[in-house]
Amino acid sequence: MDKSVIHKILILYYSRHGAVSSLAKEVAYGVETVEKCEAVFRTVPPVSNVCEATEPAIPEKGDIYALAQDLVDCSGLVLGSPTRFGTIASPLKYFFDQAASEWLAGTLVDKPAGVFTSSSSMHGGQESTLLSMMLPLFHHGMILVGVPYSNTPIGRTQTGGTPYGASHVAGPESINPVDSDEKTVARVLGRRVANCSRLIAKEVL
Repeated sequence: MDKSVIHKILILYYSRHGAVSSLAKEVAYGVETVEKCEAVFRTVPPVSNVCEATEPAIPEKGDIYALAQDLVDCSGLVLGSPTRFGTIASPLKYFFDQAASEWLAGTLVDKPAGVFTSSSSMHGGQESTLLSMMLPLFHHGMILVGVPYSNTPIGRTQTGGTPYGASHVAGPESINPVDSDEKTVARVLGRRVANCSRLIAKEVL
């Protein structure tokens, strides 16, 4: 394997009030604890019910918008969404609805992936949201990575954290900081996706 290879782990997320963005940073921390792995942040614009509405090509603030090329360039993907009535937020769903060409080309086949979410309440649909986020990734042929109970706090956490992916309870005003257990789970998820990208590359190369 070429020692100069850098594994780019795409952290693709949508964050309305900043909670998912905060969790994304913890996932990135975990990614970058793995040698030769780099976290790449991308977001998506909101979906408008006004058909004439457009967003600038580059956001005024925050991370830049994802393009199909980001799916090509990444070695792994960690997808983040707030809960929307127990399912993936429409801006991310719309992004994947436009990715038929990448599906046909097999762009994401055999790349590792993980998912993370945030909700305003403990029972706000975190696990169903995480499972719904996995569906397009399975259709793209990705290898889904979860969070084990061993050596993680998910067996005792009183806030976020699931075996399906990282999660955060942001509170009704989305002002709760990511707590220590939620940070640990998010970092483990990022590290596992990064490690898997290296393992897969070694087998192929």
